[in-house]
Formats: sequence, C-alpha cells, structure tokens
Amino acid sequence: MKELYSAHPVMKDNPFGFLLAIILIPAFGLGIIILLIWHLNNKSSKLMITDSDVLFEKGLLSKERSELNIKSIRTVRVRQSFMNRIFGTGTVELYTAGDNPEIVAKGLPDPNTVRDIIKAND
Repeated sequence: MKELYSAHPVMKDNPFGFLLAIILIPAFGLGIIILLIWHLNNKSSKLMITDSDVLFEKGLLSKERSELNIKSIRTVRVRQSFMNRIFGTGTVELYTAGDNPEIVAKGLPDPNTVRDIIKAND
C-alpha cells in the first residue's frame, strides 16, 4: 500500500482559541496547560489515505480506528468557515451508504487535497 496523504489536525484551525491560550500564559501558566492538552488532542488523531483505503485513528491511551475502502466512499464533504479558508484548514466528512458520515476529521490541513485524492482513486 502506497501512502498518498497523512495528517494530524493542526492548531491553526482555531486561531482565537490559540490567542486566548497565549494570553492566559501569565495567569498561573493556565495557557501552557491549555496548549499542551490541545496539542495532545491534535496528535492523538490522524487521517491517512493509501491507494486503496482511508484510515482514521483517534485516541491517546485507548484507540478508535475506522477504515474505509476508497471504492465504497460515496460522498466527500469538506466544510470550511471563512477563518478555516484563510488558514487552510477544514473538516472532512466521508459518507458510504448511510445518511451519517462514517468518518469526521476536524482541523485537517488542506482538506480539499483529501477530497481530490479520494476522487482520483475512486
């Protein structure tokens, strides 16, 4: 299997939360704790696309792993707010047969690339 895309959510997905955490650093180090927890949450999620599958892993201590065959993906929805578009991040939702998404990956860098890769290998 050849890896075509692999990314963790990025912190620039929420610039106002980042600025608030920076402002709170002098307040008893509260901002550092917030940034550390935020960083661990981002590193505990990962979306990986190979030439035949899409894998999404979540969790730091206990893991939840979803795997979809690219051929079974019916719809790829990319959601980007105005701020997400400025910072190049967004949410990717992957649908197979149902009305609910099988995979929801928030805060991914360059989410349109994910859609393009999946549609090119479909």
